[in-house]
Amino acid sequence: MTQVSTSRLAGTQTLLYKEVLRFWKVAFQTVAAPVLTAVLYLLIFGHVLSNRVQVFEGVGYTSFLIPGLVMMSVLQNAFANSSSSLIQSKITGNLVFLLVAPLSHWAWFIAYVGAAVVRGLAVGLGVMLVTLWFAPLRAAEPWWIVVFALLGAGMLGSLGLIAGLWAEKFDQMAAFQNFIIMPMTFLSGVFYSVHSLPAFWLGVSHLNPFFYMIDGFRRGFFGVSDVSPWVSLGVVGVSFAVVAGIALNLLRIGYKIRH
Repeated sequence: MTQVSTSRLAGTQTLLYKEVLRFWKVAFQTVAAPVLTAVLYLLIFGHVLSNRVQVFEGVGYTSFLIPGLVMMSVLQNAFANSSSSLIQSKITGNLVFLLVAPLSHWAWFIAYVGAAVVRGLAVGLGVMLVTLWFAPLRAAEPWWIVVFALLGAGMLGSLGLIAGLWAEKFDQMAAFQNFIIMPMTFLSGVFYSVHSLPAFWLGVSHLNPFFYMIDGFRRGFFGVSDVSPWVSLGVVGVSFAVVAGIALNLLRIGYKIRH
């Protein structure tokens, strides 16, 4: 029993290492390019709105914008990593080598989502380090920064796993990202406070779990937020549990990967 458990653990570690190495070998594309994109957002929106918008008292708009861009980068890249890895393996046919290996659905989940979390956090850290040149930031409640970054990356990594299992071609994956992930990300308060929205859209925003990830993450920097961080933690925690449970069940039954 101990030998089997050790073998499975080694297999999980090997697959995780392979998934991390997959994106790290092309870090200029998978890490540096998203950092540059976030900086461009900061330059454009910060320049246009810096003297016109103030969301929290004593917090400049550029400072307000940075945590949103960091979290947006974390979420988008965590999703992109697990979804692109799985769909590429399915289309190229090399997924068969994983199917014949003695790996449980938990091993797949830990490896794919773990690598997604690593990439998401790496890009988020890169965005933060570069954007600190443009505006000062403080960590008023740093534990919220860590909690929401990990939960957000884990949830989007799990969602990317679901998308990768469901999609059978790159067009379907692009549709999933363009019509679900991108709108939910951009309508989550990255560039504005949701309290500036009309009542209807404010209500819609509160149905978006991405809003709670970003609002809770921003709370860690400024000590203020649109909603209580405990409410955000509850929503994000439940959302992560649901998405992770679905991903694990799809892996367990071999959805669209075992014929």
